[in-house]
Amino acid sequence: MAKQEITCDDILRELKAGQYRPIYYLMGEEPYYIDLISDYITDNVLNETEKEFNLTVVYGADVDVAAIINAAKRYPMMSEHQVVVVKEAQNIRNIEELSYYLQKPLLSTILVICHKHGVLDKRKKLAAEIEKSGILFESRKVKESQLPVFITSYMKRKGIDLEPKATSMLADFVGTDLSRLTGELEKLIITLPKGQTRVTPEQIERNIGISKDYNNFELRSAIVEKDVLKANRIIKYFEENPKTNPIQMTLSLLFGFFSNLMLAYYAPEKSEQGIAAFLGLKSPWQSREYLNAMRMYNGIKTMQIIGEIRYTDAKSKGVGNPSLNDSDLLKSCIDFLIPYLFNKRRKYENDSFMCHFIIFRGIFPLFFYYHDLSGN
Repeated sequence: MAKQEITCDDILRELKAGQYRPIYYLMGEEPYYIDLISDYITDNVLNETEKEFNLTVVYGADVDVAAIINAAKRYPMMSEHQVVVVKEAQNIRNIEELSYYLQKPLLSTILVICHKHGVLDKRKKLAAEIEKSGILFESRKVKESQLPVFITSYMKRKGIDLEPKATSMLADFVGTDLSRLTGELEKLIITLPKGQTRVTPEQIERNIGISKDYNNFELRSAIVEKDVLKANRIIKYFEENPKTNPIQMTLSLLFGFFSNLMLAYYAPEKSEQGIAAFLGLKSPWQSREYLNAMRMYNGIKTMQIIGEIRYTDAKSKGVGNPSLNDSDLLKSCIDFLIPYLFNKRRKYENDSFMCHFIIFRGIFPLFFYYHDLSGN
């Protein structure tokens, strides 16, 4: 049976209960959880007086393993523990040498290693020594489909509720940068009127700068419903506000949605619960839009749409595009999704290059290029 992986909540629960480990090796691609654990230890294990003599913070570029071991071997002064925090540990050479200290670590020392944007090879001796006496935690990037749950859980801990549309607006606008996302959430909490505990789309629009009517969430909804007039209005708004609505963000959102839609066709059970389980969505209500889209788009059209989004993404980065600006590219892409939206639909069936593109890059989208645009 595989060992259950420890989570950030597990670590924080232990820390709040006063259960400390000799070492916390925090690593991974998501800095948010690494900072959250490290900051909690720095702020809460020692009181302000104890911190003067027993808190050491160093940076990987400025120290070597020997200096870290020497700091960890010191005994605390007038305190039960000392805390040694190593930030940017990915810059330390020969980090494996730390395993010699961990064979018999000083129990009064809490050593926190922050290794961002990378991971330790778990097959090496150091990983094994860490797991014997401490915590080896990998902070993974949150997937876009997990963002609504992250947002609602974060706000629930603060005693705040969000309307579903407000949650989707934030997730689509901010994306998977959790540090930025939590910053926006804290801004919302501060600006809430006294006594109010529910965030509405109007408050998102007023305080975050996202239009409640003209955003990627509403554009996706218009495409799913094939609402030509609504899609046209949103794209015109995007054209007038290019800095807040970059084409890459829009294409990434659409690509993720239609890629998931392609997967949804293979779900054994075509219900809210069945599709949510098959796609790994945390809440069944998230699957409603996929069910609506399945009624509007068949599998062949979905595959062609994925190919078109990739084609547009390439052109937005200058590939085979000498003249079209982002606005024209988006119009052309949406025109393919909702035919005749701009009365200038291109005839891909007669374009040999696009036929090749759709057949070889469209019929097998999930296998060949899901990772390219989504980054997951």
